[in-house]
Amino acid sequence: MRRAVSAATAGACAAGVARLAYSAMNRRPPGGPKAWSRTNHRGEPVTLLEGPAVAAGALAGVLAQAVQACLASASELPGSPGSPGWRRAAALALSGAGAAAFGAYDDLAGSGDRRGFRGHLGALRHGEVTTGAVKLGGIGATGIISAALAGGSPTDVILNAGLVAGGANLVNLFDLRPGRAIKVAAASGTLLGMAGRDSVTAPLAAALALLPEDLGERAMLGDAGANALGAMLGASAAGLSRPARTTLLAGIAALTVASEKVSFTKVIARTPALNWLDMLGRRPAPQPSEPGG
Repeated sequence: MRRAVSAATAGACAAGVARLAYSAMNRRPPGGPKAWSRTNHRGEPVTLLEGPAVAAGALAGVLAQAVQACLASASELPGSPGSPGWRRAAALALSGAGAAAFGAYDDLAGSGDRRGFRGHLGALRHGEVTTGAVKLGGIGATGIISAALAGGSPTDVILNAGLVAGGANLVNLFDLRPGRAIKVAAASGTLLGMAGRDSVTAPLAAALALLPEDLGERAMLGDAGANALGAMLGASAAGLSRPARTTLLAGIAALTVASEKVSFTKVIARTPALNWLDMLGRRPAPQPSEPGG
């Protein structure tokens, strides 16, 4: 019961902070509104401010959950800064903050000319360091530090770092249509929650609080939000068994490799069940114009 109350409180805090941050940043966008404005798949303007707001809400929720753990019971839930509970919370927060920071850098400074691992690595071979390559390296480094902070054997650290970096990249690959990345994150987070990983509550609550803005095509996660959300889900999986984490990381790697060859959007559109879920809550897809119309 105590864990459920703690998770619910963290979720409420995350959702509230995400909404407040989004409202505040929309009133006074850092660097001006133009810096955060993009054109979506319909050719309509959207803002990327949803991403930093989701990251801020998720981090606030993680902090709230850590504080509750500290205050709950010194014997049952040790609250010293060096305790396992605090280390796990710090690792989760670091994974999200790092991914959000490097994602925001790519959002604001990137040109979008190079995409995917192939594009960024190809540019590196020609001596060009893209913002995407900086982001990939930064999130990878953040993943290693956060995994080391969480503790475990060298094998565990490698697996957990891979889940942070891989999760960050994978959720970002789905941020191509309104609400899609959040729906994928919600499905993944639900499975992790069923496995007892209540640390997913804060990032999911923050994202779901801004889902109406995403589905309404007024805002999108961008790299800052999608990377942060995926990284925190990956960090939340650190408590799973080693075989489960190995299988999960293999699945993430397979989907990432497949994304270089296959369009997820086309696969979803051709699969009725996936297409129904993808369109749930969204505006209808634009229909071709009638001849002469």
